Amino acid sequence: MARSTTPRAVRTRALLCAALVLAASLSAPTALSAVTGPEPFALAPPPPTGPHATGRTTLHLVDAGRGHPWVPAAEDRDVVLDVWYPAEGDGETAPYVPESLALSLQRDLEQYGIARDTVDTAGTPTSSRLDAAAADEDLPVVLFSPGMRMSRAQYTALCEDLASRGYAVVAMDHPYEAPVVDLPDGRLLRTAMPANDTGNRRLAARVRLDDTRFVLDRLDGFAAGDTEDDSGRPLPPGLAQALDTERVGMFGQSFGGVTTAETMLVDDRVDAGANLDGSMAYHVGDEVWSDATLAGADRPFALMGAGVSGSRGLPHHSDHSPDWAMFVEASAGPVLEVYIPDGEHMSFTDQQWIAPQVDAALAPSSAAWRNAVEGGVGSVDPQESVGAQRAHLAAFFDHHLRGGASPLPDPAPGITEVTRH
Repeated sequence: MARSTTPRAVRTRALLCAALVLAASLSAPTALSAVTGPEPFALAPPPPTGPHATGRTTLHLVDAGRGHPWVPAAEDRDVVLDVWYPAEGDGETAPYVPESLALSLQRDLEQYGIARDTVDTAGTPTSSRLDAAAADEDLPVVLFSPGMRMSRAQYTALCEDLASRGYAVVAMDHPYEAPVVDLPDGRLLRTAMPANDTGNRRLAARVRLDDTRFVLDRLDGFAAGDTEDDSGRPLPPGLAQALDTERVGMFGQSFGGVTTAETMLVDDRVDAGANLDGSMAYHVGDEVWSDATLAGADRPFALMGAGVSGSRGLPHHSDHSPDWAMFVEASAGPVLEVYIPDGEHMSFTDQQWIAPQVDAALAPSSAAWRNAVEGGVGSVDPQESVGAQRAHLAAFFDHHLRGGASPLPDPAPGITEVTRH
């Protein structure tokens, strides 16, 4: 059956996709086991593919005196981030999601007929060790910015894999946009976004830009010798010395993609950037363009799109998306475009590997579930999709941050179409 491409249908699918991320993030079984009884099960994130074991640490940074436009009582700006990095030694396994986010996501399970107690949130591991010692020095730094109303944790498959290939990956949350952000003193900063409209997207863009530049400043400080975050928590052994802030990349999914492009317009510390299926505008239909839409990028940039977008349901590619076309035309630097025809917007999140695990174990049959899966990740093979995204990101950053021979992976993934501008 052909999918409806009316504006209403497109908006409905977007809402269903967001709901699926919340629900599915804690509702998938292990990849090789089936649910045969009431015993709870855990997620099985795809293991990283690089040569390095990985560690993860969480840092709390405070930009004193900078509040938030949606929260008048906020006097300071708390920014929480995960750093993924090559590590050595043993230690406690890092959990997939923080406890506060796990509880928030669990509340959404029941809309798909999935009982909350079928999910073992405490037993959902990553492949990384908490606060393990850094294994290497001179690690290029890659920042990550999530989509609007998304958590940094929901991109574990991409961030952890890039770290296993020899990068320090700094995944930010943007508090009051993310579902919930937990602070070391026990405070929980929950989403406070009034509405996802053009005005609030403009405000969010400014806040995100300030967040990113603040984090860049603090990373420079760590590389220069600072060893504690703003809660007095020390960085893992060797990590501060390992950060090479002379080689910095950035990528983001959805609104994190335009955050990346906007950052590169005003901060030349970012050498290369990538946008994973994000609009370059505040509102394409109303032609409310971001600065990045009109100015492009003067340094290497990758546009990674999937499936369809817009009210006409056309491929999300610069051939059909005016904001991407304007960005490409305005860019003085090279633009690499990677397209996954059978994927969709949420293929660039952990939903890509979570949704099929839910299907395999629980076989949800509701129309809401089926529509959300179709609109969220499409029909692309999940393993091939995750593998292709990982390979393209690594090749792109290897080329521009390490002098690798090509920005394209070898061999080329069979599910992607590539255009070099």
